[in-house]
Amino acid sequence: MIVEIEGSSAAEIAESLRTLIERGALRPGDALPPVRALAEQLGVNRNTAVSAYRQLTNAGVVVTLGRGGTRVAGASPVAQEGFAADTALRDLGTGNPDASYIPDPSDALASIARRPVLYGEPVIDPGLEQAAHAWMSADLPSGTPMRITVTSGAADAVERLLAQALTRDDAVALEDPCFLTSIHTVRVAGYRPVPVPVDDEGMTVDGLRAALEQGVRAVICTPRAQNPTGASLSAERASDLRAVLADHPYVLVIEDDHYSLLSQQPHHSLIGREHRRWALVRSVSKFLGPDMCLAVTASDPETADRLAMRLTPGTTWVSHLLQRLVHALATDPAVLAGIRGAGEHYAARNRAFADLLRAEGITTSPGDGLNVWVPLGAPARAVSEQLMRRGWLVRPGDEFALGDRAPSDRLRLTVHDLDDADLAKLASDIGAAVRTVRAQQRLAG
Repeated sequence: MIVEIEGSSAAEIAESLRTLIERGALRPGDALPPVRALAEQLGVNRNTAVSAYRQLTNAGVVVTLGRGGTRVAGASPVAQEGFAADTALRDLGTGNPDASYIPDPSDALASIARRPVLYGEPVIDPGLEQAAHAWMSADLPSGTPMRITVTSGAADAVERLLAQALTRDDAVALEDPCFLTSIHTVRVAGYRPVPVPVDDEGMTVDGLRAALEQGVRAVICTPRAQNPTGASLSAERASDLRAVLADHPYVLVIEDDHYSLLSQQPHHSLIGREHRRWALVRSVSKFLGPDMCLAVTASDPETADRLAMRLTPGTTWVSHLLQRLVHALATDPAVLAGIRGAGEHYAARNRAFADLLRAEGITTSPGDGLNVWVPLGAPARAVSEQLMRRGWLVRPGDEFALGDRAPSDRLRLTVHDLDDADLAKLASDIGAAVRTVRAQQRLAG
């Protein structure tokens, strides 16, 4: 097998291995040569072989198993947001908004019928562009030069923003624990994720500083309702992060303010007045519904030009019917009042659940957002297995982790659509599950 691998650079070696895997010469579970053996066989530096394996690991083509070596990855399912398929359990891992709080678009749809849009016309609907400019500029430093771009959702915007600035194996700073879609975007594109720890005030200063020292070329940060933790940047933390970034003005900073209009927290940006490469992304999916695949991006003019260029070979523009519908809904006072009510509802249900958990001896912050991040003091996967026996399907924190670290003791739960009785039952069942797992650990120890 070793003699079949070719290449003198990391990219050539990685491509050779990809070809062998695609042609079936290497199959899922097959072991790859140890790094030292591969480097000696090909006559390259050990770091070159390490880089080749890292590229394949980041892309999900191979997996590193410590002493078990590096092996070809199988077609294992990847964690995704949304409802789990084929389960009879009560699913608490969806990350979905409450459908009853998504605005009815019927009246707005009747008001947007206009002449067709043809090739060569402006790609952004004028009404939406004007409203978006006011919305985004209100949360950026006064006088900051900016341009608006519309994409098919936040994930689309982030993927294209990274693609216009990075090449394969470039390093990207990601929050740890991290939003699932960000993990997938970075992995599939072959970028190198660098974890930055998150605490109750958001991305940590020391973590960002360490990531910059490792040469990251982009930073993705959630200023409010960080998924999965629910943390939001405090004013002091945002100021400290801006100070760290001041020495790196050309590192692309992407701020994913996905919760925006629903948030119960003020927006504190880590984008400084003098930063040269930046983008603030706001999707409408949390408050107008996941099927409204539209996000507005404000960015510096050069980044906006590059982002628009990334759109031209494919979608070119987002449907003007969708743009007009979003504009009609997002400027309707009744709809905006409903969105504010939805945000208050999510916050109230999460607070109620945190209070019930406290009675079970489990202390958690309700945070901000659609989910609650619950510390258990016991292995999350073992607790989740106990909860399955009680009729609940939950997400253990391991799914959101970057890098190699101990198994998580956290659960991410979407509980805002449970009634009072189910909320109380869930808290009681979690308390019982944690006590069972701890008892098992004591017996095993």
